[in-house]
Amino acid sequence: MELKAHGYVVGSNSEWFDELPADGEELDNLIKRARRHIEPWLSAVFQAEHLNLLIGSGFSVALAELANVAGTGMGFEDLGTKFDEKIRSHAARAAASMGRGNPNIEDQIRSTLVLIEALDLVGKEENKAKVKGALDTRIKAFLRAVLDTEEGIANAEDNHWKNTVSVLQSFLLSFASRSSSRERLHVFTTNYDRLVEYGCDLAGLRTIDRFVGALEPVFRSSRLDVDYHYNPPGIRGEPRFMEGVLRLSKLHGSLDWHQDQRTRRIVRRGIPFGAGVDHPAVPDNPVDTVMIYPNASKDVETSAYPYAELFRDFAAALCRPNAALVVYGYGFGDDHINRILADMLALPSTHLVIFAYSLDDRLKRFLAQVARPAQISLLIGRHFSTLRQIVEHYLPKPAIDQVTARVAELLKNRAPIRQDDAIAAADEAAKAIHNGDAK
Repeated sequence: MELKAHGYVVGSNSEWFDELPADGEELDNLIKRARRHIEPWLSAVFQAEHLNLLIGSGFSVALAELANVAGTGMGFEDLGTKFDEKIRSHAARAAASMGRGNPNIEDQIRSTLVLIEALDLVGKEENKAKVKGALDTRIKAFLRAVLDTEEGIANAEDNHWKNTVSVLQSFLLSFASRSSSRERLHVFTTNYDRLVEYGCDLAGLRTIDRFVGALEPVFRSSRLDVDYHYNPPGIRGEPRFMEGVLRLSKLHGSLDWHQDQRTRRIVRRGIPFGAGVDHPAVPDNPVDTVMIYPNASKDVETSAYPYAELFRDFAAALCRPNAALVVYGYGFGDDHINRILADMLALPSTHLVIFAYSLDDRLKRFLAQVARPAQISLLIGRHFSTLRQIVEHYLPKPAIDQVTARVAELLKNRAPIRQDDAIAAADEAAKAIHNGDAK
């Protein structure tokens, strides 16, 4: 499938792509040339009225690579029951219908839960118990892998840890550093780990989600527009929005979201970042308690809870005028997410920015389906999927100040100078302030 047939032409919206690299041109020169166009463009996108960020499993893999630890695999592994072949066949059909290709662990869990319900329906209690026990073992092994990745990052060697958390914080701050007069950044993630929360804690960012409470926060369906305010010293009755606040929604749940068996409420248990699977808050029967997608609840009323609430938030945040969404690490393999992205692009004032390692079949299929090249910016390739490269060269400076803008305005009003010199001067001024050298 050729993207040119659908209006996606390399360089169609970026004239710097038309300037092919000269023979022997160094990577640094290429990066500088690309930065001149990409960084201002992303800065403009980040000032959209409604800014959203969608993070997929590629984000966790990228951070694990920085920390030099193994990432969490999402692969399909047989349960060791006599129904494995049927489960694999059902999961493969489900994955194919969503255009995902090979089935992953989510497809496996979903198909196994269907089998458990069927065995319960026909009264095969012994088989049901065996399959459920095997699924408990599989999910617990998956939770162990997620926790091992967290532990590997938290306990990485000093230089690897510093590099990882520096990139993680800078990445989040570049998006979250919006003026308090603008709507909050809304981060959506399909990951079960707590890397976003870990980065927010290290960076001093406050998160707003649907959980309320202190000892054991409870998931609430209320969509009240809760926010953080403060009263400036000496000024009463005029609260102001705090800076450094973002909204967070975990679309597929989280390893620390549990269903309390007595109250039937969704609660967030205190599992330390990188804790072992033997931590007392990690249950032995995760099928019934741990809220990772898909939910194992039997009754129809709660089978879509809390995921239906989260996807309503996702659609409400994206499908409105002047909304922008930046995607990193998401593989476009989930129909329920792709459908909302397509609905978003039906509004002409919306924009989608995609960072991806490669232009694979799933991404091509999505681009051909929406057919909105003017509303989509693609940054494809290993260079543009490396978090360190993105943070160091292309994302806007993570600070809420007007220094760079002031420098650019001053230079604009003075004698004409080359664009490269103006950018270099602005960068130098920003570095000086960051290092404390500016007076």
